Amino acid sequence: MTRDELEHIIRAAGDVAGDDTLFIFGSQAILATFPQAPAQLRQSVEADVAPRTRPDRWDAIDGSLGELSPFHQQFGVYAHGIEVGTVTLPAGWEKRLVPVRTQATLGKTGLCLEPHDLAASKLVAFREKDTDFVRVLLTEHMIDPEVLVSRIQMLDAPEAQRRRMTNWVMLTVAPPKA
Repeated sequence: MTRDELEHIIRAAGDVAGDDTLFIFGSQAILATFPQAPAQLRQSVEADVAPRTRPDRWDAIDGSLGELSPFHQQFGVYAHGIEVGTVTLPAGWEKRLVPVRTQATLGKTGLCLEPHDLAASKLVAFREKDTDFVRVLLTEHMIDPEVLVSRIQMLDAPEAQRRRMTNWVMLTVAPPKA
């Protein structure tokens, strides 16, 4: 996905939901902070979208702009409508959102996760594609490992899970042994 495609999704999802402000979760939220993110971070053709003031309209987004919809078939990208409560995020995430509002969004705003919050939420799932995504963020120095560890500690997750995520981060950034 490109930044232009994300802006198109914001505009279309806002129209479908009747909401001028949308939360953007998932990997493509990275495009708010890094519009020219490395290709490894832009592989997904899906943006997770939740209407901010019309949270009940997430399913309208999914139905109209979701996977295999005419929108997806025409533009090659799609919006996955979700409910905010389905995403595990660090405390205070709402204060760190990165807005995307351009001429192309036609008055709609996509509030995208800040990169450290995004990385912490990806590590909660801990799927291979999620750890690969966070590894690129770390190795490309797009996020600070210490800030990421602090955000992991702000997750509402079991201590053992937070410890596993923290250990993974520390091993990922550790210098190779000679």
